[in-house]
Amino acid sequence: MPVAVGAGSRRSARAVAVVAFLVLLLAPAHRARAQDPVSPVPRRPLGRDVPVYFPSPGDQERREAPVLQNPTGALTLGEAVALALLHNPGLAGFAWEMRAREARMIQAGRPPNPVLSTMVQDLGGNTGFTGVADPIQAQTTIELGQLVERGGKRAARQRLAAAGRDLAGWDYETARIDVLTEVSRTFTDVLAAQETVALTEETSRLVQQVLQSVSARVEAGVVSPIEATRATVAVAAVRIESARARRVLDGSRARLALLWGSATPAFTGVVGNLKTDPAPLPPMTDLLTRLEQSPELARWAAEISQREAAFGVERSKRAMDVEVVGGYRRYHEIDSHAFVIGASIPLPLFDRNRGGIDEARIRLAKAHEERRAVQARVAAALADAYAALAGAHDEVTALRSAVLPGSQETFDAVTEGYRLGKFGYLDVLDAQRTLIAAGSQYLRALSAYYKAVADVERLIGAPLTGSTGLPTIARE
Repeated sequence: MPVAVGAGSRRSARAVAVVAFLVLLLAPAHRARAQDPVSPVPRRPLGRDVPVYFPSPGDQERREAPVLQNPTGALTLGEAVALALLHNPGLAGFAWEMRAREARMIQAGRPPNPVLSTMVQDLGGNTGFTGVADPIQAQTTIELGQLVERGGKRAARQRLAAAGRDLAGWDYETARIDVLTEVSRTFTDVLAAQETVALTEETSRLVQQVLQSVSARVEAGVVSPIEATRATVAVAAVRIESARARRVLDGSRARLALLWGSATPAFTGVVGNLKTDPAPLPPMTDLLTRLEQSPELARWAAEISQREAAFGVERSKRAMDVEVVGGYRRYHEIDSHAFVIGASIPLPLFDRNRGGIDEARIRLAKAHEERRAVQARVAAALADAYAALAGAHDEVTALRSAVLPGSQETFDAVTEGYRLGKFGYLDVLDAQRTLIAAGSQYLRALSAYYKAVADVERLIGAPLTGSTGLPTIARE
């Protein structure tokens, strides 16, 4: 009920005081503040200590990519990994997504804004509500309203936003491991291509020696000139293979440079030893126990937490919010004023958000089933990768211990026997082809072995052997 008070300056002062009091009463006690982020998820052991790109709070206005110093000279795997984790465009996108989720967390903690409204009524009237020719009292009302959330809606929103940030963190960690694995595999391709070029150069030297030996026997009239023609064809074939190997090397170098966003590789080659003895393989049972380190599996704890938080948000909507209004009203004709207060709340007669709650509950149950499906899929992928790894390991061991030494000894013996007239050129050509094929097969087996190692390390999120966080090939 309006209450009249004195006029004059006291009236204006009290009006200002009332509005100020309402603002202080309805405004939130404190506001959330943006803070520098801390990674919400722990890094997996694989590449844990290698620096990564993460945008700072002021970087959102940046439109250009980070400055890249394109490497020159020989490149190690550690340097390639560092370049990719700092400059890979795809990984940077996941980092920005984490920033966006952190901004969403800040927004989720904000309460609804108060609403300030004003209304002037009964202007220009000359007849009262009763029809009597009395002037209508013009009045001005200033109100401040605030929506008061009930049911823990604000806290539920914050939990949902925090779970979303954690999920983005796991997606980032998965992408980081994927980039690191791709660098390791492509680095292996470059290293294998370099070894293939070296093999073709050595093969070229061998066939040149055979050609010289054949030419000497042709000049001596011991063999037909046809054998010299065959030897010349073999030399030309090796040159073609050497050119092809160099093109493969250039393509592998370009693919490696693209992983850190460089279209033109400036490095001349990579440093590594592809031909070291492979380490003994850990048993499959040991790898299965380490499978929980896989970011693909670890992220599902955050996924389930997010869906639980979404379920909490839907449940909080059952509580109806209250809108509280307070204000000041001025009666101009009688020079008086009064305070107004009010509140409103929806009546949950038709909608208590039953459908939203059921949907959130169903999606939560679905998440548990999806997690089990991912566990089965990752375990199957590990079994396939381990089978490929074991096969490549056995092939490398057999080639190193028996095939390579045997083919080299055979070639040397046949070449010497040909020079002495004990063997024909076809015997030399057959031994030469066997030696070249064994060398090529050995390089392919080594490449397959280290790629399989990289695949297994991606699945378990950790190095296969050793304590360093770099991929296995960096330590061989």
